[in-house]
Amino acid sequence: MLENLNDLRAFVMIANTGSFTKAAGQLGVAQSALSYTIKTLEQRLAIQLFTRTTRSVSLTPAGEQLFNDIDPLIMALDQKITKLNHFRDTPHGKLRINGTEHAINILLWDKLAAFAKNFPHIQLEITTDYARSDIVKDRYDIGIRLGNHVAQDMIAKQITEPLQMITVASPDYLHKYGIPQTPLELYQHRCISMRLPSNEKVMAWDLTDVTASTSSHKNLLHFNPNFAIVLSNARLKVKAAIDGLGITWLPKTMINDEIEKEQLIELLPNWRTTYPPYYLYYPNRSESQPLLRLLIDALCQVQTKTRS
Repeated sequence: MLENLNDLRAFVMIANTGSFTKAAGQLGVAQSALSYTIKTLEQRLAIQLFTRTTRSVSLTPAGEQLFNDIDPLIMALDQKITKLNHFRDTPHGKLRINGTEHAINILLWDKLAAFAKNFPHIQLEITTDYARSDIVKDRYDIGIRLGNHVAQDMIAKQITEPLQMITVASPDYLHKYGIPQTPLELYQHRCISMRLPSNEKVMAWDLTDVTASTSSHKNLLHFNPNFAIVLSNARLKVKAAIDGLGITWLPKTMINDEIEKEQLIELLPNWRTTYPPYYLYYPNRSESQPLLRLLIDALCQVQTKTRS
């Protein structure tokens, strides 16, 4: 015979409180309904569970045995249900993110770290690369790229200011080799670049004369100096420049601290290039996913534009 769990829970509540009135109050039922529940339970079991008087209620020996057997089970079951409810109400699952090294490491890491702490049951899988990944084909939930690298069929949300690129070198290097005054003088210097894994090409430098008319196309130099050192990622370029190995070209947001500490000095201040901002992007069908919405809200605190 399989007994009704609610009937057994009512039995345990009366035994624990020693009162039909108190038990009925905690269970949120009428005392008469609770009395009927216990009466029918005793009839089904064919044994008396409680001794009742006008002033008190106590367990019979059979009731005592049943209570000792099922009270820990009921308690354990309630704990399991509470745990299940917590699991249901707590965000959990996995999010896969793909972005450039600069966007993830420098611009967004603090927000991603805070997100991981706030939602410990969400697993983050983060991949950094410079390829123009197909996030749908590669099964990523979100991509992070410069705006001009985002496919038009994606929903894209701006998450940074426009990206400013500058040339820098260490004081030691400049003391030894001198300070270039024009882009052409870079040919006389040791320069540091990186090879893009996506196409195996060494990254050229785009230098824009910020003093020229914005309507002119003659103010942009697609520059390939004599690279003395070619590295595989931007952070190594920073280290190499600080160590006095040459001049390099980097996002200003990546080296603000090094410039403030005078570990790196900006060169050619009239030759800066501004790229579009970074955008967080994802397929239209994904927008309603709860985990994705949480991540979007966490990363889009600097949002200035949404494209759809």
